[in-house]
Amino acid sequence: MTLTGVLAPLPTPFDERDELDFGRLATALRRWTASPLAGFVLLGTNGEAGLLAEDEADRLVGEARKLVPSGRTLIVGAGRESTRATVQAARRAGELGADAVLVRTPSFFKTHMTGEALVRHYSVVADASPVPVLLYNFAAATGVNLLPDAVAKLASHGNIIGIKESGVDAAHLAELVALSSPTFSVLTGSGSTFYAALRAGVAGGILAIAALLPDACVHLYHLVKDGSYTEAEALQQRLLAVTRVVLGQYGVAGLKAALRLAGVDVGPPRPPLCPVDAEASRAVAAALSSFEGVAA
Repeated sequence: MTLTGVLAPLPTPFDERDELDFGRLATALRRWTASPLAGFVLLGTNGEAGLLAEDEADRLVGEARKLVPSGRTLIVGAGRESTRATVQAARRAGELGADAVLVRTPSFFKTHMTGEALVRHYSVVADASPVPVLLYNFAAATGVNLLPDAVAKLASHGNIIGIKESGVDAAHLAELVALSSPTFSVLTGSGSTFYAALRAGVAGGILAIAALLPDACVHLYHLVKDGSYTEAEALQQRLLAVTRVVLGQYGVAGLKAALRLAGVDVGPPRPPLCPVDAEASRAVAAALSSFEGVAA
């Protein structure tokens, strides 16, 4: 399994009673699967994975698998704090139809998450997982950094297919790209620096902004692949302006507000996250206005 192109980490739909909303999920997925996205990620950071109970996570995966065509990649976040729980989550995701699992670094005992500990953790998970494993490094959120030396050891594992790197350090990304191979893909998780990451050699991106602006993100990917760098860089600047407001300032709540304005209602964020207020909603709408035809 080789990962390339643009994938979108999907928000989890909730209703006004704070229950999973599968009606909203079905409606939203009809829009997303009609887009040119290469695939989708459930239970990631923007999917509010840390706020879901295990039974909710499993139900969400099962419902989504019914709706996502088999030709589109479906990746499920399976990162948990213990190796045992991560293995269990990966096995359940595989049984429910996931094509691969995305496994973040454990972070509760962050000062003890050495390279040795992380290599052992991921190796055990990959040995046990019925589907391929994608490493997930997001040091800004977890406080744990999966360094290139550890990634190099893990890249040789037959069931580890790549890494989602959400950091924007160019030197770190370059070291990871040097590890790329036909069986190990480096994908960026930063929509703000997608153009630069593509120029550095990443295979694609798992971008929160792609759930909102899938066509633009896929177009940027192809522009770089075709060598149309001036046009690609200009498009990156337009995406950056939206990303800074929607995600940089308001996070998950901002993304859900923007999606609602774009005609994809995935409901409110789950408490303790708060919906955006009227002022923030106006700022989100203003940011979206630069992409003609996005706002409903």
